[in-house]
Amino acid sequence: MNVRIIIAVGALALAYGCAEDPPTIHEGETRVELTVVGDTSVYDTTTSTPVPLAGAEFTFASEYGKQFYVADENGRVVIDGLPSSFYNVAARARHPEFEFILLAGNLNDAPIISGSTLIDTIEARQIANTGVEIHEIYAGGPDNNFFYFYDQFIELYNYSGETKYLDGWIVYRVSGNRDEGGPGFDAGADDDIDGAIYIFKFPGEPGEKNIPFPPDSYVVLAQDAVDHRNSISTSIDLTNADWEFYNQYSSTDIDNPNVPNLSNLRSEKTVDFMINLVSDVIVVSNGEDAVWEDGIDIETIVDALEYQSKTYLLKTLDPRVDRSFALSPPKYTGQSMQRTEPGNDTNDGLLDWEQIPFPTPGYHK
Repeated sequence: MNVRIIIAVGALALAYGCAEDPPTIHEGETRVELTVVGDTSVYDTTTSTPVPLAGAEFTFASEYGKQFYVADENGRVVIDGLPSSFYNVAARARHPEFEFILLAGNLNDAPIISGSTLIDTIEARQIANTGVEIHEIYAGGPDNNFFYFYDQFIELYNYSGETKYLDGWIVYRVSGNRDEGGPGFDAGADDDIDGAIYIFKFPGEPGEKNIPFPPDSYVVLAQDAVDHRNSISTSIDLTNADWEFYNQYSSTDIDNPNVPNLSNLRSEKTVDFMINLVSDVIVVSNGEDAVWEDGIDIETIVDALEYQSKTYLLKTLDPRVDRSFALSPPKYTGQSMQRTEPGNDTNDGLLDWEQIPFPTPGYHK
């Protein structure tokens, strides 16, 4: 018995003698000091000196989700205790004179590491808006375990205050160009984006005025304009969609005769307009550049969005089109992606978009 006691005491002494000193830095010991400034020439032509944007809204996104903060009167936020990670930070402030103009800026892949302080400045700029936005993308399919996703749709919204015309407009799925910078990258540095795979066009030609798009209205573009609840009870009814993607080169694609069609411009593509369930690039153009083989001219793009399932995935869409990306919900959950508010288009998917629990074709949640 005494021998066992002596051995036990000796082992304990050895363990304590060899133990390493406890770490002096603990998770959560982070500090962030960020300031957002904007060019005053946006609203004061007498100077171009950037000034702090008081009350700017900050969004910090990482694998831990999103956190939101508001800048003080000096355009500054000081945050302690964020979990260590690489963060995508977006900041925006409303124009001080014009309500519908926003100033927005980004800081991507910012290292916020325990025991360190991140000090930086974000320069925000005014975004030139086209008046029409991609408002909702429903890509992941309804709640099901049958791999059903044919109820996908894309929704547009006109926030311009005037009637637009959709004649000749083109909707693209941009998933190619993976060896030259990725989908939506300007591979040739020639002011276009590359990688268009599916290309479906509204009837008519750009400049015609046969397809009016009134202000403050939505246009729903259905993959198939049918009542998908007949196939999956958890799905949605798209028989009242405004438009339907129809591939005239397919012998099996569904065509609802009561819903007008967007038609396929690539005869070698014989499948329906389908988008990836969790990661893709969607582009809408005014159709003035219909030669897709050499890329889509950026100046013709009405709106575009890259969506991804993780914040740390590589962004590939040209930042002149959108400076970040929307976070997509899990597939086969019936969830959708929508702008946080109609007309909130700062060309920053991280700021502008959110996940919603169910699709809302034709209206805002």
